[in-house]
Amino acid sequence: MKKVYLGPYNCISPIGNNLADTWNALVIGKSGIKLTDFAELHGDVYAAIVEEEQLDQHLNKLLQDTQLPFDAAFSKLEKLMIAALVPLVKAVVITQETELIVSTTKGNIAQCAGEANDIVAASLPVLAQKIADFFGFKRPPIIISNACVSGLQAISTAKRLIQMDYCKDAIIVAGDLVSEFVVSGFKSFQALSNSVCKPYDEFRQGLNLGEAAAAIHVTGQKLTDQEFFIAGEASINDANHISGPSRTGEGLRLSIASALAEAKLEPKSVDFICAHGTATIYNDEMEAVAIHHSGLATKPINSLKGYFGHTLGTAGLIESIISLECLRNNLLLPSLGYQKQGTSLPLAVVTELLEQPQPLIRCLKTASGFAGTNTAILFERELR
Repeated sequence: MKKVYLGPYNCISPIGNNLADTWNALVIGKSGIKLTDFAELHGDVYAAIVEEEQLDQHLNKLLQDTQLPFDAAFSKLEKLMIAALVPLVKAVVITQETELIVSTTKGNIAQCAGEANDIVAASLPVLAQKIADFFGFKRPPIIISNACVSGLQAISTAKRLIQMDYCKDAIIVAGDLVSEFVVSGFKSFQALSNSVCKPYDEFRQGLNLGEAAAAIHVTGQKLTDQEFFIAGEASINDANHISGPSRTGEGLRLSIASALAEAKLEPKSVDFICAHGTATIYNDEMEAVAIHHSGLATKPINSLKGYFGHTLGTAGLIESIISLECLRNNLLLPSLGYQKQGTSLPLAVVTELLEQPQPLIRCLKTASGFAGTNTAILFERELR
């Protein structure tokens, strides 16, 4: 099969206006999660929010030397996605063979609130087409909206489309917001933590929501500045429950096994795992079981949710991008909030910033979501 490479990438998060700023904040252990007022409906909620005024200023600077037609009526989510994409569009030539893939769970659902009640604006196809038109993509955009695995599945989809010769390359953009709708949904089944989340910790109480956008170029063409490729990927749905993860972890285990099989690698070849790690009782437990049954229990593992919360449809993509930076810099980021083992089977959770004496080559990125979705992708670095 054709080898598929990862080109330029970028993100915008509550702790940074771009990839460099976000990475620097991660290295010093900065978290964007704080107590946020959601008014009478929900009161105070711990969440990681991108300040819109700061976003507007950043976007205006990005667009100063372009001919792109900025519209002041763009929603906050659209502005986030555009801000994540501009550096990529400057670096990558969009052709008739370039596919745009948009990953999100709830998109512009906030447009349905209040007096506006704009159902059309909340449509995912409308959102995707608006982004495609803004940057001049020639093909109809593809939308991946499959709960919390959306960002990872977008990468898998791009890889498979390129290998099928459906397109030559793809640009993926992912984004989601912390809206009243999303907050009320997670509150309804008591999944939110009343403090900063603690993935895999004995005293974890639940997740924090976050908002962010991320973008990456995926291509079948090897360029001189590319050093990462997708070694293997798989998605297995265990159909366990509409919101509860499987107790056996079998769907995630099979996803990991299939990704390794495609890469023709054994578990020992994995250098570290960037897991989903939502800090809910059952998700973290399920992951621990799946990772043990995959023969990966001794591999360093982290969750990035303590830095910018659970960013839903963005999570898989932004966490993949950060994992690539970990490979590039030979650094393992700590899993913020973790102090004491809280899963029935122990994991090698990273608790401090670790510079590796040997080059990091492979990262396993996993994600699991509602309705039994599970995805695993193995990223590999080509040493020069």
